[in-house]
Amino acid sequence: MDQAVRPQDDLFGHVNGTWLAEAEIPSDRSSWGPFVMLADAAEEHVRVIIDDCAEGRIDGVDAMKIGYLFASFMDEDRVRALGTTPILGVLQAIDSLKGVPDLAGFLGEFERTGGGGLFGSYVDTDDRDSDRYLVNISQGGIGLPDESYYREEKFEEIRGKYVDYLETLLTLADRPEPRATAETVLALETRIAAGHWERAETRDVIKTYNLMSYDDLLAAVPSFDFDAYVHNIGGNAKTFAECVVREPSFLTHLESVLVDTPVEDWQAFLSVRAIRSAASYLPDAFVEANFDFYGRTLSGTPELRARWKRGVGLVEGGLGEAVGREYVSRHFPPRSKELMDALVANLLEAYRQSITTLDWMSEETKQRAFEKLDTFRPKIGYPVKFKDYSDLVIDAEDLMGNIIRIAAFETDRQLEKIGAPVDRDEWFMLPQTVNAYYNPGTNEICFPAGILQKPFFSPDADPAENYGGIGAVIGHEIGHGFDDQGAQYDGHGNLNDWWTADDKAAFEVKSKALIEQYDAFEPRSLPGEHVNGALTVGENIGDLGGLTIAHRAYLISLEGTDAPEVDGATGPQRLFLNWSYVWRTKRRRELEQQYLTTDPHSPPEFRANIARNLDEFHAAFGTEPGDGLWLDPEDRVRIW
Repeated sequence: MDQAVRPQDDLFGHVNGTWLAEAEIPSDRSSWGPFVMLADAAEEHVRVIIDDCAEGRIDGVDAMKIGYLFASFMDEDRVRALGTTPILGVLQAIDSLKGVPDLAGFLGEFERTGGGGLFGSYVDTDDRDSDRYLVNISQGGIGLPDESYYREEKFEEIRGKYVDYLETLLTLADRPEPRATAETVLALETRIAAGHWERAETRDVIKTYNLMSYDDLLAAVPSFDFDAYVHNIGGNAKTFAECVVREPSFLTHLESVLVDTPVEDWQAFLSVRAIRSAASYLPDAFVEANFDFYGRTLSGTPELRARWKRGVGLVEGGLGEAVGREYVSRHFPPRSKELMDALVANLLEAYRQSITTLDWMSEETKQRAFEKLDTFRPKIGYPVKFKDYSDLVIDAEDLMGNIIRIAAFETDRQLEKIGAPVDRDEWFMLPQTVNAYYNPGTNEICFPAGILQKPFFSPDADPAENYGGIGAVIGHEIGHGFDDQGAQYDGHGNLNDWWTADDKAAFEVKSKALIEQYDAFEPRSLPGEHVNGALTVGENIGDLGGLTIAHRAYLISLEGTDAPEVDGATGPQRLFLNWSYVWRTKRRRELEQQYLTTDPHSPPEFRANIARNLDEFHAAFGTEPGDGLWLDPEDRVRIW
């Protein structure tokens, strides 16, 4: 800790200041801290599992596939010998397009096998009927992180480097007129980006729910042959019979771009996407060019990750749950799950107590909130059933074929959900992932085994540390059920206005106050820049509620006894100190800039220092007016 910084002035700086000044980010990383450290440890564990699979120390067909997939990636000699051969077929298909009507058919097949097109599509539960799946369509068609990168002056240098990068890719692939083609692609993507909604706007769950029939879809983009697209992506008549269009004005805009853009420009656009999607699996020059832009330029990372690490990432992406089954058996003891179950129960009880005592919510809405709380479904450690990879073919000597088959396997798996019962046991993260999530459509909170390690959680840790770590993370994820988005879903996962008008107005006043508070924050590493309070409000509500509820749950766990002092720190102090410690993060400036623009999470320093809104923090550390984190009681935002 930095003893020169008082926790009353800057909790984040007090806990992490010395480390921030002295720590060096590994050369193959764009950030460093507990999250990334645990991810690195999990990566090492997975590497051992992969080696055991390759050497026959683990039996089974899945183990064989894991070994084969890793071997296909690690065979650098074969990758070099094949050169650009693996992408010649798709480039020839692009060159053969006769006109814009051919575009949709090509994109259907291209997206089925892992390519990116003009819009994003994914399968999820229907926000207004959580007992069925629907295809969702969202804006897409750009290669830079966000639409703002195409128009804001501060990103002009990045746009120039983007054209240089595209020219390099096209040159390596021996495409004609690479510079002119790269400039054509930037111009076309700039026009596509002009139809994108701003990122904060895409968070509006009501505005982004637009149910369309297939005929509505055809009418929105008449120049796009959806029949050919649906057929080639692997769908059928029922797949897109109804779908949710997240940003309908984008489709209207896309129609105008389709009408006005010649096929030659689309061929340039598609060529870039085909080469880029395959670059990581081509010879080193392609890998380096791709990394130079997306790693060095956009994220500031100096060094490409070792090939074995990238191979581990491929295996996790292709056969992740098969790996996860073995990971859990080795690294997640049953005692951890038992303790986590108890901890989650205390968090839910803490929310119940908190809601009971709210002075801004009516009894009618409180009862609805209790009903939602009662239907929360915690998922701890690992799924009750793992994904079946029986139909996935893996060949140890066919890297690009493996990539295509993995993508097609997952596309088919997703599309097969349409018309099938909703699988509420499905996980959307791997057991070895260092993260957590809340899914409003199933009202579930998920905590993979990968994050259930120190400093977030340990069965042998001081309970105050566990509550300040994983307890606050759990509280955060439960809090997403009651943030500006989640609060609009009921306990069954449906968009349903369960608030009285007065309660909703009171909630919106508190949310606005938090937005205004965060709008004023300048990251210490990016002076002059500001947090986007509207973009980050959901995560800020999650942090605020999570920390508040974690403190209450910790008191519940004490069962009326006094918390012991450890090294001169009280239990509540240790809870707040560990909360700050888990957000110990150092990022490269380029990544800081990108995240400030695109990430719905606030910079880590403000996540830690959100404690300034809690009366409990001020009581624990005896803050006074004039302290750096002092907020007058009437200015403290407290929602849950």
